[in-house]
Amino acid sequence: MRRSQLTRCLACGLLAALIIPASAAADVFNAKGVPDSVGINSIWVMVAALLVMLMQVGFMFLEIGFSRGKNAGTVVAKVLTNFSIASVMYWAIGFAFAFGGGAGHVIGTDGFFLRDFCDPPEAYPIMGFSDPTVEAKFFFQCGFCAVSLAIVWGTTLERIKFGVYVIYGIVFAGFIYPIVSGWVFGGGWLQTNVKMQDFAGSSAVHLIGATGALAVLLHLGPRKGKYGPDGKPRAIPGHNMPLFGLSVLILWFGWFGFNAGSTLNALDGRFTEVVIVTNLAAAAGVMGAIVTAAAVTKKIDIGMAGNGAIGALVAVTAPSGYVAPWAGVVIGLIAGVIVPLGVYAIDKKVDDPVGALTAHGLCGIWGTLACGLFTLPALAEFNTVGEGGFFYTWSLTQLGRQALGVVVVFTVVFVASYVVFAAIKATYGLRVSEEEEDAGLDISEHGMYGYPEQFIPDAEMPVIGPNGKKITLSGGRAPLPAGGQAVPGAG
Repeated sequence: MRRSQLTRCLACGLLAALIIPASAAADVFNAKGVPDSVGINSIWVMVAALLVMLMQVGFMFLEIGFSRGKNAGTVVAKVLTNFSIASVMYWAIGFAFAFGGGAGHVIGTDGFFLRDFCDPPEAYPIMGFSDPTVEAKFFFQCGFCAVSLAIVWGTTLERIKFGVYVIYGIVFAGFIYPIVSGWVFGGGWLQTNVKMQDFAGSSAVHLIGATGALAVLLHLGPRKGKYGPDGKPRAIPGHNMPLFGLSVLILWFGWFGFNAGSTLNALDGRFTEVVIVTNLAAAAGVMGAIVTAAAVTKKIDIGMAGNGAIGALVAVTAPSGYVAPWAGVVIGLIAGVIVPLGVYAIDKKVDDPVGALTAHGLCGIWGTLACGLFTLPALAEFNTVGEGGFFYTWSLTQLGRQALGVVVVFTVVFVASYVVFAAIKATYGLRVSEEEEDAGLDISEHGMYGYPEQFIPDAEMPVIGPNGKKITLSGGRAPLPAGGQAVPGAG
């Protein structure tokens, strides 16, 4: 009886704790007289931001699938660290550098720490051109920052020190990414003065990440055994292709938030057009990659098919809000062709286990340039950036603007990242030792295995009997007693 009364009291207390703040928040909302459009569009942007956040799961599964089993666990730690650093650094200074008020459209000088929610619209004048709240836009853009940083690390699988993630992540999320991305779509000089078009980030997110990846790979070198005595590349297969397939579908799903969310508006319905263009491009990318890889290897390559989708999604990210559906198909198809050809070429000299230099780098460049070919004049006017592409205007002006933007983004990010990694290499070091690489980063960096039952000898794998006592196996994997349970890593 007393327990039921206590339960009811706790339930009433919890309900009051939820209702009172909600009522107060509603009063504040009503007192400010916020239009319905602000609330609706803020919800849409937050939903899109959550889809972008889900992409971190996709990157995690992709990297685990392409890594060997002894390096699977470290990917989980890396992804958690990646998103955490991006969240804190982008809140503290990154968002202000990208979108804060400042002279010359080069770097923001106001809005650090989101001003603790104290009149943020004044700190970010560029944010006043659309309905969603500054806080919703911040969370959306924070997800972009985390995606760009994740691209860097996928290329370094199986041989980099974990501490490098932390050091470079702080510099990247706090300075490199926000400053350069702000030039492209934060009202910065490439967007405002040059009139470069990038709707959702082929260059401002994906090329930035891929360029940072190239910089670290030139310092880091290949995995042990990747290249033979003759210098020819050897295949180091990933251990879980089904997990890689799942990652592709998660990323594909999350990309609808990435691209369509960049409309920042649910009421005009344009986000549905962006979804269609995005989906068509991804589908065409799969087909282009399958056919191209089969023409070269005579096999249907699962990895190339998945990366074909990713490369096409990267490519269509910049033009997704500027082009017609047929152009999305063409852009995705060409990206699908680029993926296997790029991977085969790069693999001869640079060890990129996940193909990010091609999928995010080369396809990011292609997608950015594609705006200069396929942008509809009406959509250029609607987005108030640049003009129509070559196939509508027969002018190379917009293509030239896009090319200039690519050169600027690549050059600045590469130089900055190369210097940072050189400094890390000279002080802290980049690579684990050969012994640690042989053992795998799971055990050498984290003291545990992602798959303990595959790496811990049977004699060290205890079995818990039905009486709760540990049964130590003398050798081999003995059958479990009735009601018994193996406990990996216990003992």
